[in-house]
Amino acid sequence: MDEIPDYLARATVSEAEDRALDVPDARRFQSEAGKCVRADVDDVIIHIGDRSYVQTVLEDAAIEGLEPGLDRLQTLEAEGKTSVLVAREHGDDVTVLGWLAFTDTARPGAAEMIEDLRSLGVEHIVMLTGDNERVAKQIADEVGIDGVQAELLPEEMVATIEDLVERYENVAMVGDGVNDAPALATATLGIAMGGAGTDVALETADVVLMSDDIGKIPYVLGLGRRTRRTLTVNLAIAFGAIALMVGTILLRGIPLPLAVVGHEGSTVLVSLNGLRSLGSRE
Repeated sequence: MDEIPDYLARATVSEAEDRALDVPDARRFQSEAGKCVRADVDDVIIHIGDRSYVQTVLEDAAIEGLEPGLDRLQTLEAEGKTSVLVAREHGDDVTVLGWLAFTDTARPGAAEMIEDLRSLGVEHIVMLTGDNERVAKQIADEVGIDGVQAELLPEEMVATIEDLVERYENVAMVGDGVNDAPALATATLGIAMGGAGTDVALETADVVLMSDDIGKIPYVLGLGRRTRRTLTVNLAIAFGAIALMVGTILLRGIPLPLAVVGHEGSTVLVSLNGLRSLGSRE
Protein backbone atom coordinates (compact mmCIF):
# COMPACT_ATOMS: atom_id res chain seq x y z
CA MET A 1 0.00 0.00 0.00
CA ASP A 2 2.93 2.29 -0.59
CA GLU A 3 1.08 4.74 -2.83
CA ILE A 4 -2.09 5.05 -0.82
CA PRO A 5 -1.21 7.59 1.91
CA ASP A 6 0.89 5.67 4.39
CA TYR A 7 -1.22 6.32 7.44
CA LEU A 8 -4.23 4.88 5.57
CA ALA A 9 -2.24 1.75 4.80
CA ARG A 10 -1.15 1.46 8.43
CA ALA A 11 -4.71 2.01 9.65
CA THR A 12 -6.00 -0.72 7.31
CA VAL A 13 -3.38 -3.23 8.43
CA SER A 14 -3.97 -2.37 12.08
CA GLU A 15 -7.74 -2.87 11.74
CA ALA A 16 -7.22 -6.21 9.99
CA GLU A 17 -4.96 -7.34 12.82
CA ASP A 18 -7.46 -6.18 15.45
CA ARG A 19 -10.14 -8.26 13.75
CA ALA A 20 -7.78 -11.23 13.45
CA LEU A 21 -8.47 -11.44 9.72
CA ASP A 22 -6.67 -14.04 7.63
CA VAL A 23 -4.86 -11.91 5.06
CA PRO A 24 -3.61 -13.89 2.02
CA ASP A 25 -0.32 -13.10 0.32
CA ALA A 26 -0.35 -10.58 -2.53
CA ARG A 27 1.73 -10.93 -5.68
CA ARG A 28 2.67 -8.56 -8.53
CA PHE A 29 1.92 -5.48 -6.48
CA GLN A 30 1.45 -2.29 -8.53
CA SER A 31 0.56 1.25 -7.64
CA GLU A 32 -0.45 4.58 -9.13
CA ALA A 33 0.72 7.52 -7.07
CA GLY A 34 -2.07 9.02 -5.02
CA LYS A 35 -4.78 6.94 -6.72
CA CYS A 36 -4.67 3.21 -6.08
CA VAL A 37 -2.91 -0.04 -5.36
CA ARG A 38 -3.59 -3.38 -7.00
CA ALA A 39 -2.20 -6.88 -6.70
CA ASP A 40 -2.91 -10.53 -7.48
CA VAL A 41 -4.62 -12.26 -4.55
CA ASP A 42 -5.85 -15.85 -4.82
CA ASP A 43 -5.84 -15.80 -8.65
CA VAL A 44 -7.84 -12.58 -8.91
CA ILE A 45 -6.75 -8.94 -9.11
CA ILE A 46 -7.77 -6.78 -6.17
CA HIS A 47 -8.02 -3.02 -6.78
CA ILE A 48 -8.14 -0.47 -3.96
CA GLY A 49 -8.58 3.05 -5.26
CA ASP A 50 -10.35 6.35 -5.06
CA ARG A 51 -13.27 7.59 -7.12
CA SER A 52 -11.13 9.01 -9.93
CA TYR A 53 -9.23 5.75 -10.33
CA VAL A 54 -12.40 3.69 -10.63
CA GLN A 55 -14.01 6.13 -13.04
CA THR A 56 -10.97 6.56 -15.31
CA VAL A 57 -8.75 3.48 -15.17
CA LEU A 58 -11.56 0.93 -14.89
CA GLU A 59 -14.16 2.80 -16.92
CA ASP A 60 -13.91 0.44 -19.90
CA ALA A 61 -14.96 -2.54 -17.82
CA ALA A 62 -18.53 -3.34 -16.82
CA ILE A 63 -18.24 -3.04 -13.04
CA GLU A 64 -20.86 -4.84 -11.01
CA GLY A 65 -22.00 -2.79 -8.02
CA LEU A 66 -20.29 0.39 -9.21
CA GLU A 67 -23.20 2.79 -8.80
CA PRO A 68 -24.04 1.72 -5.22
CA GLY A 69 -20.33 1.85 -4.44
CA LEU A 70 -19.91 5.38 -5.78
CA ASP A 71 -23.08 6.49 -3.99
CA ARG A 72 -21.69 5.11 -0.75
CA LEU A 73 -18.37 6.89 -1.33
CA GLN A 74 -20.22 10.15 -1.90
CA THR A 75 -22.09 9.70 1.39
CA LEU A 76 -18.90 8.90 3.30
CA GLU A 77 -17.03 11.82 1.78
CA ALA A 78 -19.92 14.14 2.66
CA GLU A 79 -19.41 12.97 6.26
CA GLY A 80 -15.80 14.11 6.00
CA LYS A 81 -14.23 10.68 5.61
CA THR A 82 -11.46 9.69 3.24
CA SER A 83 -12.88 6.74 1.29
CA VAL A 84 -11.76 4.19 -1.30
CA LEU A 85 -13.45 1.36 -3.17
CA VAL A 86 -12.28 -2.25 -3.11
CA ALA A 87 -12.93 -4.15 -6.36
CA ARG A 88 -12.15 -7.65 -7.62
CA GLU A 89 -11.16 -8.33 -11.23
CA HIS A 90 -11.51 -11.90 -12.49
CA GLY A 91 -11.09 -12.26 -16.22
CA ASP A 92 -13.43 -9.75 -17.84
CA ASP A 93 -15.57 -9.42 -14.72
CA VAL A 94 -15.01 -6.59 -12.24
CA THR A 95 -17.04 -6.47 -9.04
CA VAL A 96 -17.10 -3.91 -6.24
CA LEU A 97 -16.55 -5.83 -3.00
CA GLY A 98 -16.92 -2.91 -0.62
CA TRP A 99 -15.27 0.24 0.58
CA LEU A 100 -12.89 1.50 3.23
CA ALA A 101 -13.54 4.75 5.10
CA PHE A 102 -11.07 6.64 7.27
CA THR A 103 -11.71 9.46 9.71
CA ASP A 104 -8.85 11.91 10.13
CA THR A 105 -8.16 13.79 13.34
CA ALA A 106 -5.61 16.43 14.19
CA ARG A 107 -2.46 15.15 15.86
CA PRO A 108 -2.16 15.89 19.57
CA GLY A 109 -0.32 19.15 20.09
CA ALA A 110 -0.87 20.36 16.51
CA ALA A 111 -2.54 23.63 17.54
CA GLU A 112 0.24 24.41 20.03
CA MET A 113 2.84 23.65 17.37
CA ILE A 114 1.20 26.12 14.97
CA GLU A 115 1.18 28.80 17.67
CA ASP A 116 4.87 28.18 18.39
CA LEU A 117 5.71 28.53 14.69
CA ARG A 118 3.89 31.85 14.52
CA SER A 119 5.78 33.08 17.59
CA LEU A 120 8.99 32.35 15.66
CA GLY A 121 7.80 34.60 12.83
CA VAL A 122 6.53 32.00 10.35
CA GLU A 123 4.27 34.00 8.03
CA HIS A 124 2.12 31.53 6.14
CA ILE A 125 1.18 27.95 7.07
CA VAL A 126 -0.59 25.76 4.51
CA MET A 127 -1.81 22.17 4.60
CA LEU A 128 -1.13 20.15 1.45
CA THR A 129 -2.84 16.78 1.34
CA GLY A 130 -4.15 14.18 -1.04
CA ASP A 131 -7.11 13.49 1.22
CA ASN A 132 -10.70 14.63 1.47
CA GLU A 133 -11.10 18.40 1.22
CA ARG A 134 -13.88 18.64 3.79
CA VAL A 135 -11.80 16.83 6.43
CA ALA A 136 -8.68 18.84 5.60
CA LYS A 137 -10.51 22.16 6.02
CA GLN A 138 -12.05 21.00 9.28
CA ILE A 139 -8.66 20.07 10.73
CA ALA A 140 -7.06 23.27 9.40
CA ASP A 141 -9.71 25.38 11.12
CA GLU A 142 -9.26 23.39 14.31
CA VAL A 143 -5.51 23.94 14.59
CA GLY A 144 -5.27 27.40 13.03
CA ILE A 145 -3.74 26.73 9.60
CA ASP A 146 -4.02 29.58 7.08
CA GLY A 147 -4.94 27.63 3.96
CA VAL A 148 -5.70 24.18 2.60
CA GLN A 149 -5.10 22.49 -0.73
CA ALA A 150 -6.62 19.02 -0.70
CA GLU A 151 -6.99 16.01 -2.98
CA LEU A 152 -3.58 16.70 -4.52
CA LEU A 153 -1.53 14.21 -6.50
CA PRO A 154 2.24 14.18 -5.82
CA GLU A 155 3.00 16.23 -8.94
CA GLU A 156 0.35 18.79 -7.95
CA MET A 157 1.92 19.04 -4.51
CA VAL A 158 5.29 19.75 -6.14
CA ALA A 159 3.74 22.49 -8.30
CA THR A 160 2.19 24.04 -5.20
CA ILE A 161 5.54 24.05 -3.38
CA GLU A 162 7.20 25.65 -6.42
CA ASP A 163 4.55 28.39 -6.39
CA LEU A 164 5.05 28.97 -2.66
CA VAL A 165 8.84 29.17 -3.12
CA GLU A 166 8.33 31.77 -5.85
CA ARG A 167 6.05 33.82 -3.61
CA TYR A 168 7.80 33.46 -0.23
CA GLU A 169 11.37 32.43 -1.27
CA ASN A 170 12.00 30.22 1.78
CA VAL A 171 9.55 27.34 2.26
CA ALA A 172 9.78 24.44 4.70
CA MET A 173 7.83 21.26 3.96
CA VAL A 174 7.04 18.64 6.62
CA GLY A 175 5.98 15.16 5.51
CA ASP A 176 6.40 11.46 6.12
CA GLY A 177 5.03 9.53 3.15
CA VAL A 178 6.01 8.35 -0.31
CA ASN A 179 3.71 10.92 -1.87
CA ASP A 180 5.41 13.68 0.15
CA ALA A 181 8.93 12.88 -1.07
CA PRO A 182 8.92 14.95 -4.31
CA ALA A 183 7.57 17.98 -2.44
CA LEU A 184 10.17 17.51 0.31
CA ALA A 185 12.88 17.62 -2.35
CA THR A 186 11.37 20.74 -3.96
CA ALA A 187 11.01 22.80 -0.79
CA THR A 188 13.80 25.04 0.47
CA LEU A 189 13.89 22.85 3.58
CA GLY A 190 12.42 19.36 3.70
CA ILE A 191 11.65 17.92 7.14
CA ALA A 192 10.72 14.23 7.45
CA MET A 193 9.05 12.70 10.48
CA GLY A 194 11.40 9.84 11.31
CA GLY A 195 9.08 7.90 13.61
CA ALA A 196 6.47 7.30 10.91
CA GLY A 197 8.35 8.27 7.78
CA THR A 198 8.89 6.05 4.77
CA ASP A 199 12.41 5.32 3.53
CA VAL A 200 12.06 7.50 0.44
CA ALA A 201 10.86 10.47 2.51
CA LEU A 202 13.71 10.04 4.98
CA GLU A 203 16.26 9.87 2.16
CA THR A 204 14.85 12.93 0.38
CA ALA A 205 14.49 15.28 3.34
CA ASP A 206 17.13 17.75 4.49
CA VAL A 207 16.24 17.19 8.16
CA VAL A 208 14.92 14.01 9.76
CA LEU A 209 13.20 14.09 13.15
CA MET A 210 13.95 10.92 15.09
CA SER A 211 10.45 10.77 16.56
CA ASP A 212 6.90 11.33 15.34
CA ASP A 213 6.39 14.32 17.65
CA ILE A 214 5.35 17.30 15.53
CA GLY A 215 5.91 19.53 18.55
CA LYS A 216 9.63 19.33 17.78
CA ILE A 217 9.25 21.22 14.51
CA PRO A 218 9.38 24.70 16.13
CA TYR A 219 12.35 23.51 18.20
CA VAL A 220 14.19 22.43 15.04
CA LEU A 221 13.50 25.80 13.41
CA GLY A 222 14.67 27.68 16.49
CA LEU A 223 17.78 25.52 16.81
CA GLY A 224 18.63 26.14 13.17
CA ARG A 225 18.38 29.88 13.65
CA ARG A 226 20.52 29.81 16.80
CA THR A 227 23.11 27.68 15.03
CA ARG A 228 23.25 30.12 12.14
CA ARG A 229 23.76 33.03 14.52
CA THR A 230 26.51 31.10 16.32
CA LEU A 231 28.30 30.41 13.03
CA THR A 232 28.11 34.07 12.06
CA VAL A 233 29.55 35.17 15.41
CA ASN A 234 32.30 32.53 15.24
CA LEU A 235 33.34 33.62 11.76
CA ALA A 236 33.43 37.23 12.90
CA ILE A 237 35.61 36.31 15.89
CA ALA A 238 37.98 34.16 13.82
CA PHE A 239 38.49 36.63 10.97
CA GLY A 240 38.57 39.57 13.35
CA ALA A 241 41.28 37.95 15.44
CA ILE A 242 43.37 37.16 12.35
CA ALA A 243 43.02 40.72 11.02
CA LEU A 244 43.93 42.13 14.44
CA MET A 245 47.00 39.91 14.78
CA VAL A 246 48.26 40.66 11.26
CA GLY A 247 47.69 44.39 11.69
CA THR A 248 49.40 44.44 15.07
CA ILE A 249 52.42 42.53 13.78
CA LEU A 250 52.82 44.86 10.80
CA LEU A 251 52.13 48.14 12.58
CA ARG A 252 53.37 47.56 16.12
CA GLY A 253 55.85 44.78 15.57
CA ILE A 254 54.71 42.54 18.43
CA PRO A 255 56.58 39.25 18.77
CA LEU A 256 55.25 36.44 16.60
CA PRO A 257 54.84 34.01 19.54
CA LEU A 258 52.55 36.51 21.23
CA ALA A 259 50.49 36.78 18.04
CA VAL A 260 50.22 32.99 17.88
CA VAL A 261 48.97 32.91 21.47
CA GLY A 262 46.38 35.53 20.58
CA HIS A 263 45.24 33.53 17.57
CA GLU A 264 44.94 30.33 19.59
CA GLY A 265 43.01 32.23 22.20
CA SER A 266 40.48 33.26 19.57
CA THR A 267 40.21 29.61 18.51
CA VAL A 268 39.38 28.61 22.08
CA LEU A 269 36.78 31.39 22.23
CA VAL A 270 35.18 30.17 19.00
CA SER A 271 35.06 26.60 20.33
CA LEU A 272 33.48 27.66 23.62
CA ASN A 273 30.88 29.74 21.79
CA GLY A 274 30.04 26.76 19.57
CA LEU A 275 29.67 24.49 22.61
CA ARG A 276 26.84 26.71 23.83
CA SER A 277 24.61 25.01 21.25
CA LEU A 278 24.92 21.77 23.19
CA GLY A 279 22.89 23.40 25.92
CA SER A 280 19.93 24.01 23.61
CA ARG A 281 16.94 22.11 24.91
CA GLU A 282 13.35 22.00 23.79
